[in-house]
Parts: sequence; structure tokens; C-alpha cells
Amino acid sequence: MTQVVQPYPDPQVTEPGHPAANVDIHEHRAWAVSGWLGVLLVAACVVVAILIARTSVKALAAIPIVVACVVAASLTIVQPGETRVVRFFGRYVGTLRRTGLSWVLPLSDRRNISIRVRNFETNHLKVNDAEGNPVEIAAIVVWQVADTSRAVFAVDDYLTFIRVQAEAALRHVATTHPYDSQQADAVTLRGSTDVVAAELAAEMAERVTMAGIQTVEVRISHLAYAPEIAQAMLRRQQANAVIAARSRIVEGAVGMVEEALERMRKRNVVSLDHEREATMVSNLMVVLCSDQPASPVVNTGTLYS
Repeated sequence: MTQVVQPYPDPQVTEPGHPAANVDIHEHRAWAVSGWLGVLLVAACVVVAILIARTSVKALAAIPIVVACVVAASLTIVQPGETRVVRFFGRYVGTLRRTGLSWVLPLSDRRNISIRVRNFETNHLKVNDAEGNPVEIAAIVVWQVADTSRAVFAVDDYLTFIRVQAEAALRHVATTHPYDSQQADAVTLRGSTDVVAAELAAEMAERVTMAGIQTVEVRISHLAYAPEIAQAMLRRQQANAVIAARSRIVEGAVGMVEEALERMRKRNVVSLDHEREATMVSNLMVVLCSDQPASPVVNTGTLYS
């Protein structure tokens, strides 16, 4: 009979972000009992080995010694804030989260994974904001491992993975908002820190979920214009500040002049025609809006001379 050899199926190539690209694995509890039970078993095996060694069949003493070695190798200590990912001949069999001394599945290997809250600061990245201005930005990411199985098996190195994804998310969010804007309700990197931090946290959570990582908080730690345009942008900010201050001064001066004219009309202090009112308004506006103190000129003649 001719044996038909089935060809090995080609691996399927999926699009980026496709669900098939994720490792279908979830954390579950590993089998474990109290480690002191294993200590008692090891002690019992040692006693049995000593008793057998005193008999005529000394070769049988190797059996309890081997059992004691296997049990002793399966004992593990878990400290608070740490876990053990248990694998049995390459297969994931569970995660041990119970602290203290435990006896896990014999002949299995364990990998230590910390579930403590950790943080790091990204590099100072130079990106273009929504208006095309180059800015320097960095962020602090507070995170912890939520699913130990995904952190070990879904990605190659979850520490490097979260750093790279944090910079990618920071670049993406920084390009969607301007550094600053003249519109009062516009979302900017400088003025809307809470909104930008929320968007950055959501972006980070979406990117690192496949690695079993949970982001606790993401905050921008550094934000500035790039050195090549910092001076120009500083002058623009100063000009905007001067214009805003001038607008406030003019608005206040107009209100003061209106109030002065209205009070003089009500109290009949002096009667002025339109031309003299215009002259008075002009003088008051010069006095109120001038950068330097006004030098008064005393008119000793009549009002119309």
C-alpha cells in the first residue's frame, strides 16, 4: 500500500490587530498544597532510607531518597507581591499566588513573575503635534501584571513590550492634539492634561491587554517645544499675552469712560458738545491705556481755545 503523506499546513498570516494574533491563554490556579506536608514527607523518606540502609537490602534505600529529592525539588516559596508560573514539561498548568511555602506539581519548573505595582518614565520623544509643530514629550506609566500566563507566553519579553507600546501610544496621542490653541474649548497638550492623560491611558490599556498587563495611571511628565522653535514659540506666546492684556485694558478703559460720561450727564457737571466729548474720550483713553504715566497739561484759557 502506498502511504499518502499529508502536507504540513502553512501558517496563516493575519492582519495586524486580528484576534488570531493573540495567544489564547488565561491564568488559572495551579495545583498546590501546604509545603509543610512536603517537608514531612521528605523527613519520612529520609527516616525510611536510614532504616532500609540498616537491613540486608541496602539497595532499596535509593527509592525513598529519590522520592525525597523529587518532593524537595517541588517545594517553592512565594513572597508577597510575587507569583510562580508553573509549567509541566513545557505545558502551562497554572499560577501559584498563595504566599509562603507550597508543594506544587513534581517535576515542574516555575518562573517568578512579580505582580507589584511598578512605574517607569518613557524617553523624551520628539513628535509633531496636530499643527505640525515639533514638541518634546515624555510620560510616566504606572502598571502591574494582571494575567501572569499572558505576560509569560503571549509576548517574548513583557518588560520591553510595555516600554515600546508606551512610546507608541504617547506618539499617537501627541499627534492628535495641538500644543496650545487660541480657542478656549480646544483640547491641547498643555492645557487639557487630564483629558490627554485619560486618552493616553485608554490607548495604553488597548495596546498592552494582550500581554496581561494592566495600566494603573499614565501622566505626562515632560512637555516642551523642540529647541529649534522654542524661541519663536516663546515670542508668539508673549505676543498673545500682550494682546490679551491690551484687550483687557481697553475693555476696562471703555467702561470707565462710559461711566464717567454718564455720571457727568446725570449730575449736570458740565455741558459738552459732541466734538468736546470726543476730545475728552480721546484724552481719557490715552491716559488709561498708556504704558507710561501721562503728563498733564494745564489749559489756562477757555475750553475752546
